[in-house]
Amino acid sequence: MAASLSASRYGLETVDVYRKLKGWNKLDEDWAECAGVSTTTLRRFWEGRRIQQTYFQAICQAVGLEKWESIVDKRALVGSCSAQLDERETGNQQEKERLTGEVVLQTSVSTPVETSECNQEQEFSVAQQVRKAFTARPVSLDSPFYVERPPIESNCYNEIEEPGALIRIKALRQMGKTSLTNRILAHARSQNYRTVRLNLRQAERAVLSNLDKFLRWFCANVSSQLHLEPMLDPYWDETLMGSMISCTTYFQAYLLEQIDSPLVLSLDEVEWIFEYPDIAQDFFPLLRNWYEEANNLEIWQRLRLVVVHSTEVYIPLKIHQSPFNVGLSVELPEFSLKQLVDLARRHGLDWSELQVQPLMAMLGGHPFLVGLALYRISCQDITLEQLLKTAPTESGIFIDHLRRHLFSLQQNPELAMVFKKVVTTDSSVQLEPMQIYQLQRMGLVQLNGNEVRPRCNLYRQYFCDLL
Repeated sequence: MAASLSASRYGLETVDVYRKLKGWNKLDEDWAECAGVSTTTLRRFWEGRRIQQTYFQAICQAVGLEKWESIVDKRALVGSCSAQLDERETGNQQEKERLTGEVVLQTSVSTPVETSECNQEQEFSVAQQVRKAFTARPVSLDSPFYVERPPIESNCYNEIEEPGALIRIKALRQMGKTSLTNRILAHARSQNYRTVRLNLRQAERAVLSNLDKFLRWFCANVSSQLHLEPMLDPYWDETLMGSMISCTTYFQAYLLEQIDSPLVLSLDEVEWIFEYPDIAQDFFPLLRNWYEEANNLEIWQRLRLVVVHSTEVYIPLKIHQSPFNVGLSVELPEFSLKQLVDLARRHGLDWSELQVQPLMAMLGGHPFLVGLALYRISCQDITLEQLLKTAPTESGIFIDHLRRHLFSLQQNPELAMVFKKVVTTDSSVQLEPMQIYQLQRMGLVQLNGNEVRPRCNLYRQYFCDLL
């Protein structure tokens, strides 16, 4: 019988801290999608009710909590074992005490263990490895399912070692930006660099009400992650120096002086700032200025920037003030046919290119959709033929993913009509810049010059009749 777990009160408080760092609400659809669960399962989790162990683990790992075992309600586990023992009418009190005192959880780093509930030896099959990998997205550093895109990884590792480096990673949603960034930061740590990762979506609307509040929030968060006490006031004078110079002074005279090694600062979801032009018009030139200062002052060579975004830059920035036209530019492509064949084999599927082609015709090289397909097929939940037949339907395995997009479009009827035009037109369609931005942000379209087309045939088939 599959193990079911619930979180303790302390555990829920711990997850809540990680949730806020991600900028997610408790029933966030992005969280559910990343964990591969429904929002109903998320709700059960927050209510302290039992859910399957694989779902429990996936929810924790998706939010960044790797030591998920520490938040399990052990009392509920003990009660569960006692009830099972009573049902079996063992009558052996000594055995009952042993079992209730030695509940063993299956962890993500070991093979399934033989517990007192089940004495049958279990084999750690390819399917179980796949399940572990899929529920632990982004792809973990030691996962055999991470698909490299040469020479992107090696270029990034080399660039981050350059004084004053700036790496710009742009790709649609669910293309592997986070997994690549994790590897860049891991490489930096292997060089004994300090690393800070800040998701700009965490900035609340109140923080984004003016530049000074935002830059103070920015500096305080970087300080906190470096385990340094925020010391803003001695370096900050909005009236005489202005917020931008105050922020620069704080980094130069305090943060960079307090560390004795390079600092890699990764900024995720910077497109969130595009929606606040008053902030963007000053913040992005500030980043560009820091990059340029590495040519003038040695201390700024310690700062290495990684800027991650999902859309084109649609805010007007002067060429010499933009951080989006300097440094190393990285655009993550979709998986190629050969990469899909290789990934299928890693999932235990001995497929040829000919067998993979129908899957690619439906999903393109979309990493998340392809990963979900191979995951379900390798677990023998569905065959390739069944998957392709039901993919764009309500009974298909992608329905949760598709419904989330449908719901978002229904909240914006004007955008829904625009996307209907895209999916019902055989050729690429020219749209307004803001329309492209909105659809790109959702990950629904690919950009070809100034025109767009559906990101994959699955989207074309599903939304064609529903919009």
